[in-house]
Amino acid sequence: MMANKTLDGADLMADDTTEPPARTTAASKSAEAPVTKPAVTQTQSVTLLQRLGKLFAAGPVKPGDSFGAPGQGRSLAISIVTALSLVGLWFVATSAGWVKPLFLPSPVAVVERFWEVLTEGFANATLLEHTGWSMLRVFGAFALALVTAVPIGIFMGVNRVARGLFDPIIEFYRPLPPLAYLPLVIIWLGIGETSKIVLIYMAIFAPMALSARAGVKSVAIEQIHAAYSMGASRWQVVRHIILKSALPEILTGMRIGIGFGWTTLVAAEMVAAQAGLGFMVLNAAEFLVTDVVIMGIIVIGVIAYLFDLLMRYAERKLVPWKGR
Repeated sequence: MMANKTLDGADLMADDTTEPPARTTAASKSAEAPVTKPAVTQTQSVTLLQRLGKLFAAGPVKPGDSFGAPGQGRSLAISIVTALSLVGLWFVATSAGWVKPLFLPSPVAVVERFWEVLTEGFANATLLEHTGWSMLRVFGAFALALVTAVPIGIFMGVNRVARGLFDPIIEFYRPLPPLAYLPLVIIWLGIGETSKIVLIYMAIFAPMALSARAGVKSVAIEQIHAAYSMGASRWQVVRHIILKSALPEILTGMRIGIGFGWTTLVAAEMVAAQAGLGFMVLNAAEFLVTDVVIMGIIVIGVIAYLFDLLMRYAERKLVPWKGR
């Protein structure tokens, strides 16, 4: 009986000790609820940081690469942030009066001048007319260099006689600035459009020819021997082996050459030009119209950059094996 009573008392005590934890009040629930709020806020901030990290990340490595090549990865987000930062710094510097408008107009003034020149014109021509004349000169010289410099460069790479003929001439005039032989071009060809196109052509010719020759030299000799051993002729080796292997260097030379062409444009339009972006910039500089000068520089840079993007796209389509 005593044992039963003791057991009953123990059961009662056990029941008394177990009941309070099972009972939860509304006050205890409200006290526990705010604890989860900081965790949600912290999770949201971590997610935002992860998204920003993915935006500026280099991206996954290519299949078969363990660590990725140096410099490999995406850089578009970094480029956009850099461009926006430079424009913001330009806006702050002009708004705060750090630089006088004569030396650096504000972005708003440049945009307003852009619209004015686009609609009303400057120096007896609209912006579209200036751009059209400049593009005609540059891309006309570029097309002429493409059909002459690339074949000569390939010929220099496969033939020692051609290399002996053209290499001294190209290497002699290549380091010369276009202004050095501009007077001679004017004496020979006059002050018309021919002299302007020839001046730009000479600036584009050298890098394109040398790039084509370098592309020929980069061809693996094993491929040439394999083609000859299978009965290929010399022309077939040049067409199917050398030309295709040299194509990446040729496209690189085209990108470099068009850059030299836009650089030489201002020098070419110094001579008796009536329209053109280089002429517009030079004319505006004489009258200290700085906003037109900056606008012209931006237009030239944008056109050159768009053409460079086009050449990059052509590289991805024509030579997908480049760099692999």
